[in-house]
Amino acid sequence: MAEMIALKNHPLLLTLRDVISGDGFLAGITLSGRALVRLEEDGKWWMYGVRPAGIAESGISVEDTFLRFRKKYQETMFDIAQESRTYEEFKAEVERFFEEPDANPEDERLWEEALAGIRFDKLAPPAPFANLPRESPETRPSQIGVQRLDGEGKRFKPSDNVTDTYSLAQAA
Repeated sequence: MAEMIALKNHPLLLTLRDVISGDGFLAGITLSGRALVRLEEDGKWWMYGVRPAGIAESGISVEDTFLRFRKKYQETMFDIAQESRTYEEFKAEVERFFEEPDANPEDERLWEEALAGIRFDKLAPPAPFANLPRESPETRPSQIGVQRLDGEGKRFKPSDNVTDTYSLAQAA
């Protein structure tokens, strides 16, 4: 077996669920996304959105960074709701935001490179990531779902709830 080397870029899979109030509508958003996390020269952990690409945030720990990233994502959803006049407008803008590629695809390239390193057992995750659940990206593809929650005939159940998670990408 090849000698293990430290993983510098950490490919994470994200699951986020939000209920957003808009102008005359209530929408549920479920995100299955990708993020790249790394310790930068400034001594902070940085989380860069790969899908969605429009968010980056830093913190003093991986957990702090995730919470800051999560808050920025939620604030972005609130901003989109504020600017949307209808549910249809909101849904289209959320989907556009999710699908919009980064102007510089470096983070996506590094995410794929880190995943390939994990798959070929050349890279080992350090302590902050060693105990995270592992998931294969193929079993949870990147996607966003926006569903209108208000209206006639809508029934809500406790099984509709989804916990925010992040996990380390692994081989299939």
